[in-house]
Amino acid sequence: MHPNLTVIGHPLVQHKLTIMRKKSTSSGKFRRLAGEIAMLLAYEVTRDLPLSLEKIETPLETMDAPVLKGRELVLVSILRAGNGILDGMLRLIPAAHVGHIGLYRDPKTLVAVEYYCKLPPKIEERDVIIVDPMLATGHSAVAAIERVLERKPKSLRFVCLLAAPEGVKFVHDHFPNVPIYTAALDRALNEKKYIVPGLGDAGDRMFGTM
Repeated sequence: MHPNLTVIGHPLVQHKLTIMRKKSTSSGKFRRLAGEIAMLLAYEVTRDLPLSLEKIETPLETMDAPVLKGRELVLVSILRAGNGILDGMLRLIPAAHVGHIGLYRDPKTLVAVEYYCKLPPKIEERDVIIVDPMLATGHSAVAAIERVLERKPKSLRFVCLLAAPEGVKFVHDHFPNVPIYTAALDRALNEKKYIVPGLGDAGDRMFGTM
């Protein structure tokens, strides 16, 4: 396994992911579970964020208390399915700034085509987390990472629900120093470039557009 890949095997994450995988799970339940897993992933991916001390007053005395150091995080969602992860993370990190990158996969070439990009200002002063439910071929992830790195963020991480070995390799062939966090590393991609065993098309299942 690549040293910059972290599979988060927390029992709650794995249990909720199993329910999401079931083809009988409704869109509403799928969305809710995606948000719940996203909160748990956010807890893990932000574990090593730097802290500084701030003098505060409790009801009993003054103390030096830990607070996040530097500017707020930036969360960047790869549209459209990334918004299902974004919403969950924002529940845990409500002060985060938000960016969106619209990408779709050309069905013939499998190359990611960008149709929208809006990122917050001053990214160079912030830690950035890109979110997308699926890391399949890796083309969309690489395109999004390239766009964000043009703005020279302090740090950059990629978070997904599921990853295929092919996608992880493709991303790390291009950006070996970008950490990937995922709830599961599945077996492979099938002939249609879907992750197997997977959970189907995350966007279609999330928004009921199957």
